[in-house]
Amino acid sequence: MSKTIQINEIAILNKETYKKSEIPKTLYYLDTGSLTKNKIESLQEFNTSKDKVPSRAQRKVQINTILYSTVRPNQEHYGIIENEIEDVAVSTGFTTIDVDNENVYPKYLYYMLTQNHLTEYLHSIAQNSVSSYPSISSNDLGSLTFDIPEIEIQKQIAKVLSNIDAKIEVNNKINQELEAMVKTLYDYWFVQFDFPDANGKPYKSSGGKMVFNEELKREIPEGWEVDALSTWIKNDKSGDWGKAEEQGNYINKVSCIRGADLNGLNGKGVVKSPTRFVLEKNSHKLLEIGDFIIEISGGSPTQSTGRMAFITKETLERFENPLICSNFCKAVTLKDEKALYNFAYLWNRLYDADVLFGWEGKTSGIKNLLFESFVTNYQVANPDSIIMEQFYNKAKPIHSQIQTNLKQNQKLSELRDWLLPMLMNGQVRVAHSHTEGNLAKVKQSYKVNTKTDLGRVAEEGETYN
Repeated sequence: MSKTIQINEIAILNKETYKKSEIPKTLYYLDTGSLTKNKIESLQEFNTSKDKVPSRAQRKVQINTILYSTVRPNQEHYGIIENEIEDVAVSTGFTTIDVDNENVYPKYLYYMLTQNHLTEYLHSIAQNSVSSYPSISSNDLGSLTFDIPEIEIQKQIAKVLSNIDAKIEVNNKINQELEAMVKTLYDYWFVQFDFPDANGKPYKSSGGKMVFNEELKREIPEGWEVDALSTWIKNDKSGDWGKAEEQGNYINKVSCIRGADLNGLNGKGVVKSPTRFVLEKNSHKLLEIGDFIIEISGGSPTQSTGRMAFITKETLERFENPLICSNFCKAVTLKDEKALYNFAYLWNRLYDADVLFGWEGKTSGIKNLLFESFVTNYQVANPDSIIMEQFYNKAKPIHSQIQTNLKQNQKLSELRDWLLPMLMNGQVRVAHSHTEGNLAKVKQSYKVNTKTDLGRVAEEGETYN
């Protein structure tokens, strides 16, 4: 039997803050931007005896504390603390919710609060707020009411959804390992110059001849040339924002990749590329296998422009529509497709070393990457084409697996988002037993229906077991 609850009545909001006497010597701080859909990107570490700690680093959390950012709810900065973490303060930009009722399961409440329709509802409140930016109050969260089932059913529903999230996390960890493998190989071959020599031995460590290059001010393998990055590039494609709706000659339906989508395209976040309509005559701008997307406008004081992603066959398969990049990005195509992974890891190495900060201009408050100037003037060592091809052959299957895992994560996320509202409103029920098996069966039902039924609700009272 279900009953109606109000958040304020079953939980304590903003339960506790640090007193001055309690602040630990080492404090870990979680701001709202570092938590998205229950994934913590990073914790900032402060030595409180000498560092200036942000004034918003005040709220305490514990196991099962739900965090919900009160700023721009549509950015989905929310999560639940599921593991013990000591000496952590979270931003006062979060409302913390600690369940204080034995009949409410915290993880179930977390899933209730993260339904898409509720996010949209809270964002509509935020847009009408009187503050200088869209925001909600803790009371907006506290006054929410829900019908909830018995505690055992809450646990079973949370278990099904948690299993999906766990599988997504496993794929993410596999991808991190795969990415680390390729990067280690790149560094070994092209930074330390221990690529396989003619005898299959590490070049530099085995006495391969190195020559000093005046332009780079360092040694490089004999026979390698030094030239500008532009010598790798065949052509570039400008971005296109098109129209939100099909109209006139704007008839080509595309997914538009923005700078904000590049991390997600690389598997380090969420891709929310909007659907747009572009002119048919601009079809030459569509992204193809081997293209690079480079952010040329944007960045921040601590983040340069120049974020990059590259397109593979598996990348294109993650989308229903052809891809195009937005006006804030540029796509480039290389002369030699076998240089794909060399160019990618070289570019990221320069980006991570903050080299691109030195090649930015500023107009109307927005930073712009001086792309043409950078690629024309920045000199790099060009490896032997045979070594580049060997690296390409090793990196390609690994990146193919990374993109396949990301595609699976996308399907799992769709499954979770499809199930979430129906489990919550009782249109789909989980049997009281066999919870593990139910996930596979629910997924099977989803798979059968997904091509035509995604977004359609199940028949009322239907049980997926």
